[in-house]
Amino acid sequence: MNSTPEGSHIIQHMSKYNYSRRKSSIAKAGNVEIGGENPIRIQSMCNTNTNDTEASAAQALRIAEAGGELVRLTTQGVKEASNMANIKALLVERGCDVPLVADVHFNPNAAFEAAKTCDKVRINPGNFVDAARTFQKLDFTDEEYALELEKIRSKFVPFLNICKENGTCVRLGVNHGSLSDRIMSRYGDTPAGMVESVMEFLRIAREENFDNIVISVKASNVTVMVETVRLLAAAMEKEDMHFPLHLGVTEAGDGEDGRIKSAVGIGTLLSEGIGDTIRVSLSEDPECEIPVAVKLRDYIEERKGQEPVPEPEKVLPGNARDYAVKMQYDEFPVMDVDFSLDPDWHYVSTAMQPALYADDLPVVLTTSSLNRPGAIMSWIDRFVALGGKNPVIVMMGFLTQDLEDLQIQAAADFGPILLGGYASAIGIVASEKFSKEEVKSVALGILQAARLRISKTEYIACPGCGRTLFDLQKTLAEVKAHTSHLKGLKIGVMGCIVNGPGEMADADYGYVGAGPGRVSIYKGKELVKKNIPAEEALPALLALIEGRC
Repeated sequence: MNSTPEGSHIIQHMSKYNYSRRKSSIAKAGNVEIGGENPIRIQSMCNTNTNDTEASAAQALRIAEAGGELVRLTTQGVKEASNMANIKALLVERGCDVPLVADVHFNPNAAFEAAKTCDKVRINPGNFVDAARTFQKLDFTDEEYALELEKIRSKFVPFLNICKENGTCVRLGVNHGSLSDRIMSRYGDTPAGMVESVMEFLRIAREENFDNIVISVKASNVTVMVETVRLLAAAMEKEDMHFPLHLGVTEAGDGEDGRIKSAVGIGTLLSEGIGDTIRVSLSEDPECEIPVAVKLRDYIEERKGQEPVPEPEKVLPGNARDYAVKMQYDEFPVMDVDFSLDPDWHYVSTAMQPALYADDLPVVLTTSSLNRPGAIMSWIDRFVALGGKNPVIVMMGFLTQDLEDLQIQAAADFGPILLGGYASAIGIVASEKFSKEEVKSVALGILQAARLRISKTEYIACPGCGRTLFDLQKTLAEVKAHTSHLKGLKIGVMGCIVNGPGEMADADYGYVGAGPGRVSIYKGKELVKKNIPAEEALPALLALIEGRC
């Protein structure tokens, strides 16, 4: 396979205003091609014990029947990696040839074994060779750093050779919470560190003429995830690399929060043409992720062939929101659907040319474009370039009668606008079928996902996998029931140590699986209760939050 789809040195001309897919190379996992002109692929991950062949095959089949095009399973050891062949055989026997992906952390030997039989193997550059993250600030001389890179080469090249021999696809999957101390020592816990963690491996792969690769860089913080993927796409472009990208927001949670958080992050990048395969990570049954991902992908792709949005001739530096007169609210506002609109405000559509106003009254901006974010951002940039200072309230209407559709569509449309620094306020106009509180909840959820207004407890909750050794959905529900009144608090509920301590390092408190029936409790990065019985974990977490321990 060529690392570039149309020869070398492709120059990507991407626009945030007009939708077009980023050009990528093609990776192949089993019978599924990822990238190039292929559809954006949908995938999920089993939460079964990978040694349980029947349960794993049955769940993989449900995912495939729901529309999943790739299915990942955890392979924490060689035994689990070996059993992937049995799961595959049982699926084929039942008429399903969905590609299986082995998920490896900390164990190169499991990756070597999986590469012999699996269609695709995910390794994490943060822990494939480097030790688990310890949150220690280590100092590396240039010579020591170079030696660490040679250690990576000594393990990674033999793995790539096995993948070459077996036609196995590789996913390099970096998570914000699992950067190595070596990367942390040089770059800190930053998007730049996540990108360099991937680029180190990609440079070795290119030297070895291996390009059957997909890349992901994920975080539970939507703004970090979006910034990192953009940075990675630019870094690859600079080094003439065009590998397909896998998108996802890790530990998005469940219910409305999980859907909105995922749609804001994934939807923003898809709207920019970035992304070749997606996974919506929900703390629910894996097959529940597929319809959400399909709806999100299809909604964004409705913009194909739309009437072009005017490209601004001049865009001022910084955020458009920073140029506007501030609205008189204590917090970033949400307009209630019954908000009494002032008749003196300026009501305009993106179909109208921007004009200057002699006052500071808000501009209420709507659009009838299929590409609503692009039209809105273009109009505001042109307005600001003229010297416009009025605060802009972006109002969008949604015809859907389905609440999940409203959550996904509104989050996908407002995500690029808010993360891009546009709009002084937002308003959602929806069907009368929805209550005022339901619509307001969606709007507040979008603002919280964009980290612009915190109105409720935030849960950093993983979707679970074969490493999870307690009932994650039940536990998350119990934690929510006891803590949902704690506005602004961030609580991590994590199935295991792979991403747990790292991804929830941004959280105030954490509940992390430590072993069969055992849980560890954290306050920030500090381990407070280690390996306690699961039945004691929730009371211990609540006591810690309430300051009783």
